[in-house]
Amino acid sequence: MLIKKIPGFEKGLHWYDITDETLYLRRREFIKGALVAGGAVALGILARPFPLFSHDDKKKIRGKILKSKYSTDERQTSYKDATTFNNFYEFGLDKRDPAARSKDFKPRPWTVTIDGEINRPAVLDVDELIRRFQLEERVYRMRCVEAWSMVIPWVGFPLASLIKAFEPTSKAKYVTFTTLHDPGRMPGQKGAIIKWPYVEGLRMDEAMNPLTILSAGMYGEFLPNQNGAPIRLVVPWKYGFKSIKSIVRISFVTEQPATSWSELAPHEYGFYANVNPQVNHPRWSQRYEQKIGKPGRVPTLLFNGYGDYVAHLYKGMDLKVFI
Repeated sequence: MLIKKIPGFEKGLHWYDITDETLYLRRREFIKGALVAGGAVALGILARPFPLFSHDDKKKIRGKILKSKYSTDERQTSYKDATTFNNFYEFGLDKRDPAARSKDFKPRPWTVTIDGEINRPAVLDVDELIRRFQLEERVYRMRCVEAWSMVIPWVGFPLASLIKAFEPTSKAKYVTFTTLHDPGRMPGQKGAIIKWPYVEGLRMDEAMNPLTILSAGMYGEFLPNQNGAPIRLVVPWKYGFKSIKSIVRISFVTEQPATSWSELAPHEYGFYANVNPQVNHPRWSQRYEQKIGKPGRVPTLLFNGYGDYVAHLYKGMDLKVFI
């Protein structure tokens, strides 16, 4: 048997190589579900069942989660702070609104459409999509454009893995992400702060960068509603608004997409939104940040400290122009 070894990661069996006892006892139900997923199998998207990943009434993600060489060893923000202080305008404008107003939000059933300039377009149940990939823990710094920051242990998989699986064509230059638009379930969308649904995008090389992940969890648990359940983007060298939440569509396109905040206020929120202490927001300095849960302010790092991995993406670009 050939076992592929990945430098920097734990060795041994993957978490999906061992059949879970609960699934074994429910194997007839699983077989029935596999027939429903036949279209995805025909596309080569589901090559095997990944039984240890399941979403039920338990918060904890079961199965092996690999540790990552890209994780920081900085002190993590408390779970309480990370889940009660955040921006998710789909549920309201106040930092406490997402946690308070998303309690009844049901992130399943949920499908993700993957389309555009690709060879394998598909519409997949979110859990079937996540089962396709090996989950990792990525402890990342997160810097908000509002000059506050956190350190969060995300659970997810590289976006590059998804891109390779769905085979974009040579015409695909950008990736566009779209959030669910449902004012009945997301009361903040009843307001007209931005044009709904929320849209974000990355250049293809940014999307393929090993730091870019799709996250299904944090702190070893499934994503809370207020943090972008059931699946979100995490791009740690960019301001937090680029890490779009509750994704329903991933599209591969030829032209730079019009993204929500850069469309609303392009002089304040650019398409790139790279963390840059040398380029101030028109209304405040970006030189320092407040780490939530810690006293005092600390200097902000260019690319949020991830320059070794991403600076080459912007070689020759004037980052004061391409904000």
